[in-house]
Amino acid sequence: MTSVILASGSEIRAKLLRDAGVILETDKARIDEPAIIASLKADNAKLGDIADALAEYKAARVAAKYSDKLVIGCDQILVCEKQIYEKAATLEEAREKLISLRGKAHQLISAVVIYEQGRPVWRHIGRAQLVMRDFSDDFLNEYLQLNGKDILNSVGCYKVESTGAQLFTHIQGDYFTILGIPLLEVLGFLRNRGVLLV
Repeated sequence: MTSVILASGSEIRAKLLRDAGVILETDKARIDEPAIIASLKADNAKLGDIADALAEYKAARVAAKYSDKLVIGCDQILVCEKQIYEKAATLEEAREKLISLRGKAHQLISAVVIYEQGRPVWRHIGRAQLVMRDFSDDFLNEYLQLNGKDILNSVGCYKVESTGAQLFTHIQGDYFTILGIPLLEVLGFLRNRGVLLV
């Protein structure tokens, strides 16, 4: 069977793939996401193209070390009112981001690019729309205290698979895309490549 490398340090992406039966290794790709986003925004790139480019940079970086393996690069961007959000570095930044998202709709765009023998062979972009409720400051304080720095790993400062679900009134789109990887489409590709049984 073909070996698979996930070019990501995301625990949830690795868990989703492993729980679905994919045997893989992980190797976190280190790229300068803010610089790449700024460059693409300066070129008026479409939002989907920005997420796709980030995923491809990650896949390409790791594929340079593993030319004999399938390398999965993933990335996700959050867009609210035409602004692309970056991960919060501190809980105070997380508070500010959540306040700015409160009562509004935002979009999550999750891209996957897969490399084989050092070149891109497959890509997919998934989109989801989420509406955050107008939660109280008391709820926000409790939410931050309960979750702590764990939410800093998510661009939206939430995990919908846990207490982050309480932030929302409506979610439209694929659950796995929200978690950061359009899993069903990736599994379909892996079946076509013989990594998983048909």
